[in-house]
Amino acid sequence: MQDKQTNTADNDIGINPTTNILLLGDSISASYGMKPTQGWVHLLNRTLAQQKQPYTIINASVSGETTSGGLSRLAGILANEKVDHLLIELGGNDGLRGYSPKLIKNNLLQMIKLAQDKNIKVSMIKIKITPNYGPRYNKMFEQVFEDVAKASNITLLPFFMEAVATNKALMQADGIHPNAQAQPIIADYVEQQLNELMEP
Repeated sequence: MQDKQTNTADNDIGINPTTNILLLGDSISASYGMKPTQGWVHLLNRTLAQQKQPYTIINASVSGETTSGGLSRLAGILANEKVDHLLIELGGNDGLRGYSPKLIKNNLLQMIKLAQDKNIKVSMIKIKITPNYGPRYNKMFEQVFEDVAKASNITLLPFFMEAVATNKALMQADGIHPNAQAQPIIADYVEQQLNELMEP
């Protein structure tokens, strides 16, 4: 977790505290199959620090996480961390297990409400799954993210693996997880999205 040194005195002398972005994600954000220091979140946090950007990512991602798991963990994380913005990167494991789109939607809506009730801004990354689940399920699955974002009035960011998911050279042998070579590409892409999102 990030070391937070901000105090009231900082604000009194005009120093803006760092915006903490809580990333609630799954194995794609949890450096599955590689060292944590190779993962896109670590790479992006390093870049943000070098650029002296006013925000940092608290990575609460867990491999294998579903929207149900994220929902069960979120309240505890929010109670123990200073969180200014929640970024949700969940749903992929739900989709791979063929979970009901209605269940996924309800879980996402509850997570968003938990954060919004604490005046925490929320954004969400759209998730896509492999096409072998059939066009009907895939369409229903992807529509969940559009519907949730609209209903909750939050920002929906594009699928962050678009540039790597179809390139076998950037994927691990399972065809689901990006490899170490893909991590800087994902980090750069998410950085662009966050820079726009964090603009005052």
